[in-house]
Amino acid sequence: MHPAVERLFELIPPAAPHRSRDWAAVERQLGTPLPDDYKELVETYGGGVFDETIWLLDPECPDENYNLIDQATERAEILADLWQTEARPAELQDPDAQVLPWAYAEGSGMYLYWLRRPEQKPDEWTVILNEGRGPEWEHHATQCASFVLAVLTGEAETEYFPDLPTDSHGFDSNDEILD
Repeated sequence: MHPAVERLFELIPPAAPHRSRDWAAVERQLGTPLPDDYKELVETYGGGVFDETIWLLDPECPDENYNLIDQATERAEILADLWQTEARPAELQDPDAQVLPWAYAEGSGMYLYWLRRPEQKPDEWTVILNEGRGPEWEHHATQCASFVLAVLTGEAETEYFPDLPTDSHGFDSNDEILD
């Protein structure tokens, strides 16, 4: 198990049992393999929200707002339109660099993406986030599970999660929230 997922497991024991996804089918739909830490997060927790703030997108969620595949398509279209009138962030100046959403922040419009470069394997992708209601982007040279852990424990150097860390941690599954 990825060390950050293992630490999250200790910090926030999942309420639901482990559920496998058909990752080969998901990766075919997206046209790319996905990082192992993300797959472990989703299989450990499912889709849902950490500390009422970080929504983990799930490729099998029936609600398109919380579905990885649906959000990948939607965000790609939105960003393509945006970048016709606004400059791409410095990390995306290479025309082959791409982003792929894996989470978003509740109530802020902020999306957390993987920064994907052609020479990188998925487990080398790092986190880049967009503040959501403005042009600012913030890059973190870490994997998604490590970033979630760092935000929840207060170790992340970011100004975009002002209400974290909290005294106690939780995870609310899409199964509980969306039914």
